[in-house]
Amino acid sequence: MSQSCARAAGGLLALSSFLLLGGCATASLQPPAPLPVAADGVSLQREVEAAERAFAQTMAARDLLAFARFVAEDAIFIEDPVPLRGRAQVVEGWKVLYAGPEAPFSWAPERVEVLASGQLALTNGPVHDPRGRLIGTFTSIWRRDPDGAWRIIFDRGDAVCDCAGQ
Repeated sequence: MSQSCARAAGGLLALSSFLLLGGCATASLQPPAPLPVAADGVSLQREVEAAERAFAQTMAARDLLAFARFVAEDAIFIEDPVPLRGRAQVVEGWKVLYAGPEAPFSWAPERVEVLASGQLALTNGPVHDPRGRLIGTFTSIWRRDPDGAWRIIFDRGDAVCDCAGQ
């Protein structure tokens, strides 16, 4: 493993540890507005893509409460060394990332896949630092809840590194 790859892996571990710091009481959370049920797969993909983009916008807007509304009550955010389990723990872990005046990173979906049932979806794409440099990727699994809103049930971020020079 090159030094740059080792630094990138170390940075991901540091970010995971960073996420576990801080505390947050989750006030009463209103769910995101329900999305209409789509008639076809393309419409379903657009719904989930819109949900992912709105979710990412919560980081840019520095709105932790809005972030929490997209996280399912039983969500698991896969962090190293210990996953964050449940909305309260996820919000607690991510609170520090929403504390500063500027977002520490941004993300956007590049791929969206939805089951034909319209109940589960997967999104993934790049994660960028504030300068626009690619620092990672994310993969999220979304579930359409009974109220019609899409919420994340599993999330994982991974560091990337340029290992082509090895």
